[in-house]
Amino acid sequence: MLFAAVTFFIIFVLIVSGGLLLFYREAMLQRIGEVVNPHAKEEHALLRTIQLTGSSLGGMVGHLERVLPKSQAEVSVIQQRLIRAGLREDSALSLFYGAKVLVPLTLGALAFASGLARGNEFFVYAIALGLGFLLPDFWLGRKVTNRQTQIRQGLPDVLDLLTICIEAGLSMDQATARTSEELRLAHPAICDELGIVVLEQRAGRARSDAWKQFAERTAVDSVRNLVSVLVQSEQLGTSVAKTLRVHSDTLRTQRRQKVEEQAAKTTVKLVFPLVLFIFPSLFLVTLGPAAIIMAESFDKYLNH
Repeated sequence: MLFAAVTFFIIFVLIVSGGLLLFYREAMLQRIGEVVNPHAKEEHALLRTIQLTGSSLGGMVGHLERVLPKSQAEVSVIQQRLIRAGLREDSALSLFYGAKVLVPLTLGALAFASGLARGNEFFVYAIALGLGFLLPDFWLGRKVTNRQTQIRQGLPDVLDLLTICIEAGLSMDQATARTSEELRLAHPAICDELGIVVLEQRAGRARSDAWKQFAERTAVDSVRNLVSVLVQSEQLGTSVAKTLRVHSDTLRTQRRQKVEEQAAKTTVKLVFPLVLFIFPSLFLVTLGPAAIIMAESFDKYLNH
């Protein structure tokens, strides 16, 4: 009887200890972390404060977008540009229009505080407001261009890994998912888009529609050509691996030809700095002393 009671007590203690360890594991790890690193709590509090401050500023900027009148067509175009720039959050549109209000006001306040507007207030404030209104558009266009360049540069590597995965026996969908995971650190932009393609296919969208939507989101010519090749390969029943390998070689050839073209254009582009900066300096150095001597000779001749 005593042995059974002791056994029951030990089992009960083990079950209670396991339950406490299971349900209070996070709290225990946090306490151990505080003992090991005493500054971790302060860093966490600082990070939390920064996040709350950022969200508050984002909400304040987002409320400013109500000031600007905008049509549905304009909103659709801006939303498409934001998606191409990789900004898919719901608050991105509000922050963009809020920045178009906040940046002009900030530039106007800086012009007023620095004293640049004294004497010509209308001209300076007009430039500040106009430039501030256009700066978010310039920034967004620059971000879209950079992201498209990253996608264009990472596409050959993605095609190579897709080809290897398909030749190893994976399906097209599995190869796409594996490629988006393996190259996420090397080419995050295109792997992000491939991850969306994988999610759309898992949600039930047809493969051709998902890839066409990928080409529409990125608006990159090489991606559109790839999607066309994949759709035709699927319709005609040809080998996808061979098609991807040929297309990858074609992309690398096009990249090399583009670099050669840019190198050939440098001779033409050097004409303008030569004419505007180098030739005047050469003329000044070579003809300057002769011009001084001629001027002194004319002065002596006229004096005599």
